[in-house]
Parts: sequence; C-alpha cells; structure tokens
Amino acid sequence: MVREQYTTITEGTHIERPENQAVYKIGIYGWRKRCLYLFVLLLLVILLVNFALTIWILRVMWFSPVGMGHLHVTADGLRLEGESEFLFPLYVKEIRSRADSSLLLQSTQNVTMNARNAEGEVTGRLKVGPQMVEVQSQQFQIHSKDGKPLFTADEEKVMIGTDKLRVTGPEGALFEHSVETPLIRPDPLQDLRLESPTRSLSMDAPKGVHIQAPEGKVEALTQMDIVLQSSDGTLMLDAETVFLPELALGSQGPAGSSQRLYEVCACPNGKLYLSVAGVGTTCHEHSHLCL
Repeated sequence: MVREQYTTITEGTHIERPENQAVYKIGIYGWRKRCLYLFVLLLLVILLVNFALTIWILRVMWFSPVGMGHLHVTADGLRLEGESEFLFPLYVKEIRSRADSSLLLQSTQNVTMNARNAEGEVTGRLKVGPQMVEVQSQQFQIHSKDGKPLFTADEEKVMIGTDKLRVTGPEGALFEHSVETPLIRPDPLQDLRLESPTRSLSMDAPKGVHIQAPEGKVEALTQMDIVLQSSDGTLMLDAETVFLPELALGSQGPAGSSQRLYEVCACPNGKLYLSVAGVGTTCHEHSHLCL
C-alpha cells in the first residue's frame, strides 16, 4: 500500500516533495489469484451438483405441496395410499382405513399392538401370531355394533351377553367344573344329552329342577344309582303310565288269586319291590326283599 503523509502549511509556503517515493500495488496477483479463482470455480461446481441432487431427490421421492409420494398431509392427519412397510415401531393415536376398503396389517412373524400408560408400562397387548392370537389385558370385551356387550372376560368370570349360546361341535361342550344357567335347550329336531363319562352328573336348583320333553322321552342311564331327592317337598311322577320293569317281585300266591295285580312296596331305605295284590296289603309278607 502507498503510505501518504499530510503536512499542514500556511498559504504561500512552498514545500518540495521528495523525488524517490515507494509505490505499492493493491490486490492479489500471481499464484494466489489463480488459487482463488480455482476455489470459487470448485464452490460453483459443488453448488450445481447439490442443486441437481436436490431436484433428483424431490423427483424420486415424489415431493409435492400436499405430501411425499403416497403419504399426504391432510387436516385430519396423514393419509397413506397403497401398501407401506415400517421397519421400526409406529406410534400413532388412531389408524383408520378408507370407507371403501378394509384395513390390513400383515407381517412375516407376528403383529403386536401395545397400549402404554403415562409411565411407559404396557397395560394392554394384542399379539397375532402364526398359530395363536394372544390378548393381555385386565379385561377383554367384544361389543355388537349397537354397543351391547357380547363377550366379557376378566380374572374372576367370563360373561356371554348373547341371547343364545350355540355349540356346533360334534362332541358338544366340555365343562371341567360347574355350569350355572337357567335353561339348556338343543336345536329343533335334535336330542339333548347331558353326559359325564367318568364321574357323576348332578343337577341342583334352590326351587327345583324342571325336565321337559313335550314331543319325546326322557331317559336316564347310569352304571350306579339314580338319586331323585327333594329336601322340602314331594317327589311326584305325573304320567299316564309309570313303567318300572326291573322291580323285584315277591313270591306268587295261589294260582289265579292275584289276577295279575300287584302293589308297589317301599323299604325303609327307599328300595321298591312288587308284591302280589290281595284284599289287604301283602308287603309285609315279602319284607325280606329289603335286606
């Protein structure tokens, strides 16, 4: 740079300047100038390449003012068209399909949906695997379209809210413990069968057990005893004909005296037997059958 000196003089005074003053050039010259131009050219090339890559990415990813590709941003949230694959967990408040199509969640292993509380603990889980559907929750409910509970299960009980429970399996329904119900009825034109293959079958009710077959018969088969017991009431067999073919029969009286008429006798232990009818009771004659 040129160094200049300023001197204050009065008017009319003549000052001679020195002849040999040093002159310096301002600017960048030589190899520094060439390096600067090369650096600026390199920056320009990088800028053009970045701009071209940005345009290419926008083109490939289908960026638009409403979203990216099949993902559109709407006032209600995000709308995704077509099939999509998520490699990591997805956190959303609501997943809803289009009105004219169903919602499909598909995985090569299993599909798991978790519900967490404010502390991040899992409070509910639905896991759909290749062999089993598993639900972990304090209570599991299935409702109808009008909000009526159809099935409810928790740690204490299982409740079925439908008007009719129908079991269509050929082996019927298997209950390992007691069953409480006001009515058991088969399908029309089908027989109702209550069976206990290895143990006993017991039917209890505080106000009575009503067994009715309007168009058929009632049959009870057992290997041991059939006990009909009423703690406070009467045991009534109300029918046009009561048929007891296997009752023990007392000894016959004189020929033609019975006219094939018998009376039913009861032992103190409840055993029944037949005795030939007479003018008076003949049960005492055959009381040895009670032993």
